[in-house]
Amino acid sequence: MKKKTSSITHLMPCSVTLLTAGTAHKKDAMTATCMFISEELPHLVVSVEKNSMSHHLIEETGDFVLNIVSREQVNLARQLGASHGANVDKFKKFKIPTAPGSADAASLIKGSLASLECKVITSFPAYRHTIYLAEVVNYKVDDAQTPVAWYKGGYFVLGAECKTR
Repeated sequence: MKKKTSSITHLMPCSVTLLTAGTAHKKDAMTATCMFISEELPHLVVSVEKNSMSHHLIEETGDFVLNIVSREQVNLARQLGASHGANVDKFKKFKIPTAPGSADAASLIKGSLASLECKVITSFPAYRHTIYLAEVVNYKVDDAQTPVAWYKGGYFVLGAECKTR
């Protein structure tokens, strides 16, 4: 029996971030995964659905923040992952605690393992999404937090290193 091809994507463990974007008048948050493509110059890629409010804000400002989800933020990641709509202030609805970043509008989310302030370098369309290549221009880290990963539709705490021979 042939499985749905969408199940293939569940086999790859993914980072879990809360992407925030904003202007002086509007801000948004969404659950996203990202992948680094360069460590020495910290460059990341992230995919954002074209009809989302976050996409519109990134297109307007050219920047965003990737807040790496901690164990305590799993419920928030679920809520934001299931929430869409330009008419909802997700920060108020989900009582998201924020801190100002170095950019004027995109918020850092308190309680995250890290908040990576990103500047878009380039982008390209991919089906219903836009892939953004961005440089990390500033960051904050809270080493007291424990990160999570997404795998087979669930969130898993990270922490123990696999020992190699």
